[in-house]
Amino acid sequence: MMIVDLRQTVTAELPMSRPVVRVFKPLAAVVVALLLGLAASESRAEEVTFATSDLWIETESGRHHFTVEVAETHAQMKRGLMFRTDLANDAGMLFDYETPREVAMWMKNTLVPLDMLFVDSRGLVQRVVEWTTPQSLEPIASHGLVRVVIELRGGIAARLGIGRGSRIEHAIFTPAPE
Repeated sequence: MMIVDLRQTVTAELPMSRPVVRVFKPLAAVVVALLLGLAASESRAEEVTFATSDLWIETESGRHHFTVEVAETHAQMKRGLMFRTDLANDAGMLFDYETPREVAMWMKNTLVPLDMLFVDSRGLVQRVVEWTTPQSLEPIASHGLVRVVIELRGGIAARLGIGRGSRIEHAIFTPAPE
């Protein structure tokens, strides 16, 4: 085994390395400080507030009530359930895209596993993704046009029998008065 002192090797091969180190060392410190500051500011970012509303999911096992936070604005959708350490069994978040579209979500900075329900404009569940992986950057796609994504605590969909065709009852699905 040969042990080499890399400082001597680099200095021997690059006689100008000391001035270069003097420039890059402070620059590297600034870059690291900026990156740490950005990471910290993201977690300390001003809290985004959400309105809450009642939601029911009708399955073969019955009608199940949830209190959901509603994400409608860009800031609310961007924040979602990030940085939360717990989610009650009867709570969740509803992302309203207003018009049907293909949607993809991810779990960046989301600390608890979730079940994601992709719901069409009639309030029918089109796809369920169970037990998503916390903090994953892998896209979770709707695989079709949906208006709403509902996030529930991981395991709730299986426990209540929520699947394709389950009906969501929420104010956004109520037809406009004639």
